[in-house]
Amino acid sequence: MGKSKSNLKAHVPVRLNILFFVVFILFSALILRLGFVQIVQGEDYQEQLERTINISSPVEAPRGLMYDRYGNVVVDNELQLTVTFTNRRTSSREILETARKLNQYITVEQENPNQRDMRDFFLLINDLSNEEYDVMLELLTVDEPYEVLSFQEQRDLGLDDQEAYEERLRRIGDEQLDLITDEGWEVFGIWREFIAGYNYLPHKVSRGVTYEEAALIMENMEDLPGVDIVRDSARSYPYEDSLRGIFGRVGSIQRESLDQYLANGYNRNDLVGNSYLEQQYESVLRGRSGSLNNYMDRSGEFLRNPEEVQGKRGNDLILGVDMELQQRVEEIVADEISSSAHQFVGDEQAYVVMMDPHTGDVLSMVGHGENVNDSSVTQFATEAGSSIKGATVLTGYETGVFAHGEQIVDRTIDQLPDTPSISSVRALGRINDIQALERSSNIYMAEVGMRLINYIPGVSGTNWGDYVGAYNTLRYYYSQFGLGVETGIDLPSEVTGLKGSTQYPGQMLFLTFGQYDTYTPIQLAQYTSVIANGGYRVAPRLVTEIREPGENKHELGALNKQFEPKVLNRIDMSDQDLARVQQGFYQVMHGSEGTARSYFRNLDYDVAGKTGTAQVTVDGESANNQTLVGYAPYDNPEVAFSIVVPGVQREDAGGIANRIGRDIMEAYFELKDNRPAPGDPSEQLYDDEDLGGINQAEDEEDE
Repeated sequence: MGKSKSNLKAHVPVRLNILFFVVFILFSALILRLGFVQIVQGEDYQEQLERTINISSPVEAPRGLMYDRYGNVVVDNELQLTVTFTNRRTSSREILETARKLNQYITVEQENPNQRDMRDFFLLINDLSNEEYDVMLELLTVDEPYEVLSFQEQRDLGLDDQEAYEERLRRIGDEQLDLITDEGWEVFGIWREFIAGYNYLPHKVSRGVTYEEAALIMENMEDLPGVDIVRDSARSYPYEDSLRGIFGRVGSIQRESLDQYLANGYNRNDLVGNSYLEQQYESVLRGRSGSLNNYMDRSGEFLRNPEEVQGKRGNDLILGVDMELQQRVEEIVADEISSSAHQFVGDEQAYVVMMDPHTGDVLSMVGHGENVNDSSVTQFATEAGSSIKGATVLTGYETGVFAHGEQIVDRTIDQLPDTPSISSVRALGRINDIQALERSSNIYMAEVGMRLINYIPGVSGTNWGDYVGAYNTLRYYYSQFGLGVETGIDLPSEVTGLKGSTQYPGQMLFLTFGQYDTYTPIQLAQYTSVIANGGYRVAPRLVTEIREPGENKHELGALNKQFEPKVLNRIDMSDQDLARVQQGFYQVMHGSEGTARSYFRNLDYDVAGKTGTAQVTVDGESANNQTLVGYAPYDNPEVAFSIVVPGVQREDAGGIANRIGRDIMEAYFELKDNRPAPGDPSEQLYDDEDLGGINQAEDEEDE
């Protein structure tokens, strides 16, 4: 045993020495090889590396989809084939020749081509050499090049080449452009798209080409350098024109926004949302683009097959809209306007907004008429008439100029200096606040304005007091309801309406009953929601959730973000004040003298609201704007609405708006029977944190 251990110890150092020697030889060989590559072959490899060009072409990923509140796809993507052109610093003549050949397979329509491009095109096809001119002869109606500015004249004028080119452009007018043939203008359309792109980036020349056209182009690709066919996607709308104005458009980056988009990682030829929801939620809907990486040498020869990096579809939007209700409302409005067309003084138009008064979810949004779409409810402002009287009555309570139940005598006021007489539809006699709403008293509202400045007709004369302060007070309280200010809807822009001048004292009284400042249908819907939900101004919203892309369009992906209702403010008025106005709104629909009783009092559900008419002039003829605002059910509101029907003959006292209001309420509750019950609005409480620190001590005065 002892001898064996001794022999083992003797052999270990020998084996280690052999191992170390082998490692030494290997490292020596590696060092020699690296030295040879770096010193002897380094210049060759560096030259080869510098000759290799990596051109990465972006591959756009599809945009995210949009769904309604019940999971129906309302904005989709559909596969299409697109012709692209990549300008690899190709000469102008080669680009023109490629455009001429491509014109055999497709036609590119041009919208509003500018004069500079047309003149450039004329010079290009006119300045070809005699050999090339024969090829392009069919693009002009002349037999030989048209001399715009001779070289001798250029020398005589002392013009350099750039100045001569500008002079040639200046001399080209309609007479010269008329020499271009119909085929020439077709080639111009393709050529203009070719030169609109950026070097080494594929530019989309024609989207949505047919499979037959794509097949012909691919068969002749050798004769079309720079041209390619790519799979692309375009927006599609399963519900056709419903809410198209709200969804928005997708298009090229606008020139004025280019720098901003480039700074955010976009490419110059990317498609982006240019309006409404597509623009508002561009960062959400935008897909994560892939790329096609090409490796070639400086001679343009490909070194290996392109490498594709997969992209990812954009996130999806879940809207609060009920598309089935939307279509029903569109149909109701279209039918009513068609049957009442003879009642309109000007264009036949109507606007409807329906929203959840607690969450702000826009359930339906309709703009009907020529040059009108659904987005017009945020862009069209007009005098709303008596429908805003709820805000005026509440202002009277809050400023202390009226008490609950206080009575006045409604009769014509005609002792106002430099101001037309004011009256209700007829003399209403002795009325209180609730009756003023039920029977729509203009005199009660004007009395609020006069009491704000202590003005007494027949006594104060021309001494209006601080009438500018009264303007400001009224507008301050109106703004708490969303009247005359932005509503906060999640769209890129909305108008706030026009405020009349404060230089006319008597017009302040007309402001109190809605015949001075202008408001939008979405503002009227927000104002109504404030009264319905107990005094909270909630921002209208179209998008309620953002979702990750699902496995397919019929499956929603994981929740990415859920938007909570956005409470903008709590109005100053107390619950007791609101209850009085709510009672007045109920009486409008159900009282024995309510202005809308004949339309709403016999329904299976209780609607509360306020009618309105504003006297306007349309094309020199007297007319009325009809408005109606309301909510239902009265004791547990779940839907608020506003309706504006402008420019109706005065003989039709509110009938169109009232009929639309009744029918959309019937449609809502009919559809509700087959839908999940909405959450109990009483559970949707608002706290100080929701209000962003706004004081909510609404009951302090009562205590």
